[in-house]
Amino acid sequence: MLASFARKMDVEYTESLDGITADKLKGFFVGWKSPHSPQKHLSILKRSAHVILALDPDSQRVIGFVTALSDGTQSAFIPLLEVLPDYQRRGIGIELMKRLLKKINAIPAIDVTCDPQLQGFY
Repeated sequence: MLASFARKMDVEYTESLDGITADKLKGFFVGWKSPHSPQKHLSILKRSAHVILALDPDSQRVIGFVTALSDGTQSAFIPLLEVLPDYQRRGIGIELMKRLLKKINAIPAIDVTCDPQLQGFY
């Protein structure tokens, strides 16, 4: 029953970076050799062509995000999709990807790279 409750958690999704500060981006890049600081993470989000964030509705903390780099016409690259470890396995990553792909669906060439163990997700 607890697992069922966890899957139904309310999540807000947004494409806006309004009000997003580095302190709302803590905890990402777990397991990376050189994890990005929250300040660098915010810079990455600001410089991406497309961003979708998943927010905890109570704290407005970012709990997941996906980015895309694109020329807006022919190609796009999805370099980052992350969900905080405490929020994984609740469908947040799937929803982030669905929303991003809907947004860039007119672009014919979309590339993504990931670690081998994550290939099944994509």
